[in-house]
Amino acid sequence: QVQLVESGGGLVQAGGSLRLSCTASGHTFSPYAMGWFRQAPGKERTVVATINWSGRNTYYGDPVKGRFTIPRDNAKNTVYLQMNSLKPEETAVYYCAEDSSRLYRVVSSMSMHEYDIWGQGTQVTVSS
Repeated sequence: QVQLVESGGGLVQAGGSLRLSCTASGHTFSPYAMGWFRQAPGKERTVVATINWSGRNTYYGDPVKGRFTIPRDNAKNTVYLQMNSLKPEETAVYYCAEDSSRLYRVVSSMSMHEYDIWGQGTQVTVSS
């Protein structure tokens, strides 16, 4: 059974940094695109960043461009989300997801509907 487990969330002051990790188990995730999404209370889930299977193609949502990065380590079955200069409005549950329907996508999708395996989420709280 394929499972994604996120870690690294917590409480941070505005302007601070956090690094989230998402490790896949149950299969090798190297052929698949991965993404990070977030959902604040009372709001819809939105894309944060996505990465293709090789790591050579990435996508960032406009609010995080220049502050967040999404590296992956296929040898460790892990994708990361490095978050810098965090803002209070970025308080949310952050989810990792995998697009397991297609192998070796050159361009990762920014649509959450194309990701079919999801982690349980990790809470990130940014205090002002």
